[in-house]
Amino acid sequence: MNDSIYLDYNTTREKLAMPEYGRNVLKMVEELKAIPTREKRSEQALAVIKSMELLNPQVRTQEDWEHKLWDHLYMIAGFDLDVDSPYPSPVKETFETKPVPLPMKDMPVKALHYGRNIEKIINLICEQPEGELKTALIRNLAIYMRQQYLIWNKDSVADETIFADIEKLSDYRIKVPEGIELGKVSQDANFSRPGMGGINQGGKNFSRKYHKNKKR
Repeated sequence: MNDSIYLDYNTTREKLAMPEYGRNVLKMVEELKAIPTREKRSEQALAVIKSMELLNPQVRTQEDWEHKLWDHLYMIAGFDLDVDSPYPSPVKETFETKPVPLPMKDMPVKALHYGRNIEKIINLICEQPEGELKTALIRNLAIYMRQQYLIWNKDSVADETIFADIEKLSDYRIKVPEGIELGKVSQDANFSRPGMGGINQGGKNFSRKYHKNKKR
């Protein structure tokens, strides 16, 4: 006597085209396809659609939800279903076509601890004519970059290091004027990492300073 028990795992079964409806709906659709007469198949297709609506009620919140249910029915049937439907059968190739990858316009970030916005700000400063305004913008940028540096590196950083980074990131289009001083960092300063408001708030502060100086 064979007392072994056969367990039918989902991993060994056919992959569901629409998992949200479950395997029972797949069985209903397979039985539907086996009905010999088109009239009877069409009648039973309406019953299957109603079952699908009950199993997936959130579909009713979508625009043109009845059309979507019929599309789902055809997909479950492998796009091989001959019934009288209020909507045409969707084209199988439409669902199998891979999306066209979007080209990446931006180049890789040169310094991750500063972020891409720093490079954009540097490009804006490069367009400014030499003078007091440009010097003020460079100083504000340097203060912000020092803050970004200290977010990821808790040790102190020399002003010269920040100035060298500005010149390097600008491809040496910016020459930091001599005599710029950034001032000391307060011992009570708290630089938070992303997700804690530090970078975003700093970016807003620099943006306000940039536009304020630009209006002068």
